[in-house]
Amino acid sequence: MTTATPAGRPPADLREPAQLLAALPYLIGFRPAKSVVLLGHLPPANDPGLILRGDLPRREHRAHQARALASRFATGSHVGVSLAVVGGRRRPGSPPPHAGFVDALRDELADIGLPVLHALWAATITEGAPWGCYLNADCGGELPDPRATVTAAEATERGTVAFDSRDELEALLTPRSPEALTRRSAALSQLPCPPSPDLNEAASAIRAAFFRQRRGEGPPTDEEAVSVASALTLPEIRDVCLAMAIPSETSEAREAERMWLTLVREIPPPERAEAAVLLGFTAYMRGDGAFAGMALENALEAAPDHVLARLLKTVLDRGTAPEVIRGLAEAAADPVAAFGLEPADFDAERAV
Repeated sequence: MTTATPAGRPPADLREPAQLLAALPYLIGFRPAKSVVLLGHLPPANDPGLILRGDLPRREHRAHQARALASRFATGSHVGVSLAVVGGRRRPGSPPPHAGFVDALRDELADIGLPVLHALWAATITEGAPWGCYLNADCGGELPDPRATVTAAEATERGTVAFDSRDELEALLTPRSPEALTRRSAALSQLPCPPSPDLNEAASAIRAAFFRQRRGEGPPTDEEAVSVASALTLPEIRDVCLAMAIPSETSEAREAERMWLTLVREIPPPERAEAAVLLGFTAYMRGDGAFAGMALENALEAAPDHVLARLLKTVLDRGTAPEVIRGLAEAAADPVAAFGLEPADFDAERAV
C-alpha cells in the first residue's frame, strides 16, 4: 500500500536528518510504522517535492517494490531523493535494518538519474527513538520531539492534524450507521435517473446541509441525506462545491471539508462518490495527500467509473502540486453567492 503527498505540505528542512525524520507525521498526515518514505528534492531551494510512503516489503518482494516506488519519480523536476525507513531493530555494530531494500531503491533511482541524498532509519517516530544513516556509520542519535519541529508548528498553524496511524486516519471515513445507508439507498433508487435539474432546490439542499453542520445538529435525517445526495449528482452543483476548497486556508474551505466528511459517512454508494470527491479535492488543495488519497479511493469504491475521482487520483499519484489543478475550482461560480450564504456564515471563531 502506498500513499502519495504532493508539494504543498508544511515545509521541512531536508538537510537535517533528525529533524526530517521527526517531521514525517506532519509531512504525510500520520505517524508511519513499518514504512519507507521517499521525499523528492526540488530546485532551487531544496524544497520537498513528491512525498511517497510505502509498506516495507518482504525480502522476496524488495526488487518489485523498489521499482514501483522509484518509477513514480521518473517524471518531474526532482534533483534527488531522500529515503527514510521506519521500523525494525538495529543490532549493535550492524547497519540499520532493511539495508538490502535501501540498496535496491538506490539502484532503481540511479537508473532514472536520481541520487539518494540521505538514506535514514528510525525505529519509530517518537521522541528519544534511535535513528541512524545507511551511508554513514557515524551518523545517528535520538529523535527530537516530533511536536517541537518547525514542520509541526507550521502544520498546527494551518490546522493540519497528524494522526497516530494510517488506520486512525482512514477510520474517519467509516459509515456512521449501515442501517441508515440501507434505507437511504432504497429511497435514492426510487428517484428519477438522472435527477431533475432543479438547481434552486439543489442549492437549497446544500445550504441547509451547511447550516446543520454549522449548528452541530448531528447526523442528517434520511430525507435530508437523500436530498443532498441527489443535489450533489448535478454537475452544476458539484462544480460550485469544488470552488469552496479555495483558497485552502480560509474558514470557508475548512467548513466545507467538515461537511463533505460528514456526508461521506451518511450517503450510500454510488451517490457517496460525489461527497468523497469533494472531500478529496479539498484535502488535496491544502496539501494533505494522505487523506485526499483515502477520500478518492473511497469515491472510486463507491463509483469505479467516476471520471473526476479517477483524474484526481492520477494527478495525486504523480505528485502534482495543488496549484496546478486549482483551475478545476477557479472557473466555477462563487459558492457563497450560489448557495445564498453570507461571509459571516463562515466565521472561524464559531467553527464546530
